[in-house]
Amino acid sequence: MKPASHHIVRCQRCGAPIVWCLTTANGRRQPVNAEPDETGNVAVTNGADGILYVRGLTKAHPEPTPGEWRGVPHHSTCPSPPPRRSSGGGQRQVSGVRPVPWQR
Repeated sequence: MKPASHHIVRCQRCGAPIVWCLTTANGRRQPVNAEPDETGNVAVTNGADGILYVRGLTKAHPEPTPGEWRGVPHHSTCPSPPPRRSSGGGQRQVSGVRPVPWQR
């Protein structure tokens, strides 16, 4: 099963055809390659509201269910992916003392 043509857009970085999906885990947007791929690790489905939803294929649910198609996240195949965001896990530079109001 392929996505409907109105869902397909082009990646702004490489120009490849992609579809934007919402993750079923937390509702975040995720780009997926528009062409189905039998080696993909995500399953994409068209929801009743017309929105594409994506879920990861796991050991518990390794195969797409009827109505889903297997795809690949675009970030794993894009030749020029966006820069990684900092997780903020490093040490912060401490400069001075933060004023705190006195409590009585």
